[in-house]
Amino acid sequence: MEVGIIGLPKVGKTTLFNILTASNQATDRYSTSTKTNVGVATVPDPRLIRLREHYQPKKFTPATVTYVDIPGLKKGGGAESLDLARLREVDALAHVVRAFEEPEILHSEGSVDPARDVAIIDLELILADHEIVERRIARLDKGAKRGLSTDEKREQSLLAELILPALEDERPLRSLDLSDEDERRLRGFQLLSAKPLLLVINVDEDVLVEGHAEDAAIEAPPGAQIVMVSAPIEEEISHLDAEHQVHFLVDLGLREPSLNRVIRASYDLLGLISFFTVGKDEVRAWTVGLGTAARQAGGTIHSDIERGFIRAEVVAWEDLLDLGSLTACKEKALLRLEGKEYLVQDGEVVHFRFNV
Repeated sequence: MEVGIIGLPKVGKTTLFNILTASNQATDRYSTSTKTNVGVATVPDPRLIRLREHYQPKKFTPATVTYVDIPGLKKGGGAESLDLARLREVDALAHVVRAFEEPEILHSEGSVDPARDVAIIDLELILADHEIVERRIARLDKGAKRGLSTDEKREQSLLAELILPALEDERPLRSLDLSDEDERRLRGFQLLSAKPLLLVINVDEDVLVEGHAEDAAIEAPPGAQIVMVSAPIEEEISHLDAEHQVHFLVDLGLREPSLNRVIRASYDLLGLISFFTVGKDEVRAWTVGLGTAARQAGGTIHSDIERGFIRAEVVAWEDLLDLGSLTACKEKALLRLEGKEYLVQDGEVVHFRFNV
């Protein structure tokens, strides 16, 4: 899973990227990078930590999210200022929005206005999509002279009658209620305004610590989610060891680094869940989409499991920890045998039986 980090210059994008991925990319108060950065963040999961503590495995593998830090977008720059080729490959977008005042760091638009900045970036994504859709419609219209296939006619109708009008009305495509078939037809275009969107509001320290959310309140655009962070606090926390992090958070009145919520929100944005495999060799989280059947879930581990699937032995992670072993769970009838159509649930420990 990949999430593209976007935003205007000087909003804290690369600082956020560095903290999320434990990277050390250069940041500067006065200049803007033109470099695209890629890094990996671990999905924080207390359930998996407790399983690791119980099994003391040789190997521990949590779920991860890959973040792609795209250079700051210039208003009206569109294709010129966006790394479009790289951005189209990501699964979701995280738009970092500046809601903090800092006289030494000039805002590219002259003032701090989160709602305006959200609208600016949304419009740039829409304009980038508009160009692609217009070109595709023109090619289909040209091809109509020789005759279009049934699929091409359906695509032409979708683009000309629904997608293009929405873009011309400056509506992001994520706000449309599309059928599964329409979403499938659009998938190959990798349209930016159709991607799930997380707004990361970068606020002043007191807004985050004292919970004055109304000080940075903005209305999320259709189909988007919001999470608040304060990059200076998060950067300070990231440089502390685990014990001092806990004390620092307690002093601030925070339960956890807010960046944990950014990572989890990125994970949830695409409707993803984790199931676990456990043992002395490895405790591991596996990522699948919500509603994934057991057979396909096994395929994320190895294709042989999907091909030779017999059954899945399933238990809730809490029950496993309470009773101490899969054998004990089986004796208490808490270990279930499920078939290939069973839908794996978030947080379940699964052991697959297969034969190839």
